[in-house]
Amino acid sequence: MTITDFSKLRYYKKQAVSENPERVKADLCIYGGTSAGISAAVQATRMGLSVVIAEFGLHLGGLTASGLGRTDFGYKTSVGGIAREFYQEIGKQYGSEDGDGTAWYLEPHVAKRVYTEWLEKAGVPVYFEQHLAKVEKKDGKIISITMENGNVFAADAFIDATYEGDLLARAGVSYHVGRESNTVYNETWNGIQFGSPHHTFKAWVDPFVKEGKPDSGLLHGISDEAPGIQGQGDRSVQAYNFRICLTDAPENRVKFPEPPQYDPSKFELLARYLRAGVWDALRLHVPMPNQKTDLNNFGGVSTDHIGMNHEWPDGDYATRERVFQEHVHHNLGMLYFLSNDERVPQAVREEVGRWGLPADEFQQTANWPHYLYVREGRRMVGEVVMNQNHCLRYVKAEDSIGLASYGMDSHNCRRLVLDGRCVNEGDVEIPVLGPYPISHRAILPKGEECTNLVVPVCLSASHIAYGSIRMEPVFMVLGQSAATIAGLALAAGGRAVQDVEYSELRERLLQDGQSLDL
Repeated sequence: MTITDFSKLRYYKKQAVSENPERVKADLCIYGGTSAGISAAVQATRMGLSVVIAEFGLHLGGLTASGLGRTDFGYKTSVGGIAREFYQEIGKQYGSEDGDGTAWYLEPHVAKRVYTEWLEKAGVPVYFEQHLAKVEKKDGKIISITMENGNVFAADAFIDATYEGDLLARAGVSYHVGRESNTVYNETWNGIQFGSPHHTFKAWVDPFVKEGKPDSGLLHGISDEAPGIQGQGDRSVQAYNFRICLTDAPENRVKFPEPPQYDPSKFELLARYLRAGVWDALRLHVPMPNQKTDLNNFGGVSTDHIGMNHEWPDGDYATRERVFQEHVHHNLGMLYFLSNDERVPQAVREEVGRWGLPADEFQQTANWPHYLYVREGRRMVGEVVMNQNHCLRYVKAEDSIGLASYGMDSHNCRRLVLDGRCVNEGDVEIPVLGPYPISHRAILPKGEECTNLVVPVCLSASHIAYGSIRMEPVFMVLGQSAATIAGLALAAGGRAVQDVEYSELRERLLQDGQSLDL
């Protein structure tokens, strides 16, 4: 019997303070080795800056190198600069699928290899397992950041490239968690949202432990909170999952292992949904290179662990580790359940069972993706807050630093009981009219809060606008623009990032291939 080693499949392991902590100095320190952080590092070195990346985990590339291989791009023509260079490099790896040399579907290990080679070529050192503990500020500037292990990173400018916004929060920059009321930014798709036809229950499913008996309690994953009012704000964030790389190639397929502390009772809701005659939990048919697939959420009960991530954005590291493992159990446990449990129809077990984890991916983490898909964490509140009106081009940002073009996409936020049945709430899938510009000021903190920090991932955006902007190609675009702002500020003697003239910034961005206009 093969025993799967899950010991390195984790978000966080507490570190002792080193007896000889390092002190690292650079012009620019990037916290987060995500796609945005890597793009920023490459751009900064091209501008002559010394750069260091401090990454919380053990791996580079964020979601692009952790299973999100079926790139969400919206309009491909809106992706310029270093981001387009990345997809052109992917095109070289596989043979271009587009006439311009790009390819947009990729295996995780290929993305990680490209990113690693880029940073090695640029001479950017990466420090892994750097858990931010303290931020030192003076006169409105970050002077240094200190890690749990005692390492100190000092720089003249900083970029927060994390999915959570950990650096901006510790630096005292304003942020929001959850869904704003529609009244805040004159929106219609923010706040509580019932009525979506997507990713909802297609059959009546009893939510109670003993069917028909409310006093027996609720099944795992269902909340007893009040439903609230359509458009009302709350603290919910859209659901997380893992973007799971699967294969049905027998020579590369690893059968779904039983996850640690597997509890089949937690999948009773899915069992009832199957018993009701609905089988829409997984989309296993999206083709990827080399007989692989990128599995995402689909249907009423699927990989999204709805409502079970609300502690993550502001949670401490130990809390996030618990939530991480709960998501591993939900996602890997679901695959194990569907391919083994007698409550699952035989045809479904056979369908799921012909898939498995690829032996040539994620070999340090039991062939399982190492990054949780944090679709939404903290969101900075800057001078400009991107919102639904920007996405629909009712309002245009005149100081563009890049384009977004994906639809306004929020996954479900809560799983509730209404009229004695189970319902999902929060799904929104509203198309945009085409590419729209992202404001320069949306990635800058307010000047009175911090003058040498740029935030390309947890940027200033409402919940529903962030649902459109939050795509990996856009993060790379914004990472490059963030580094350009930092580089121009430092070249002018360390002026505030807010004082970089947009005309100067625009000229440099266009010179470097960014797409800025509709």
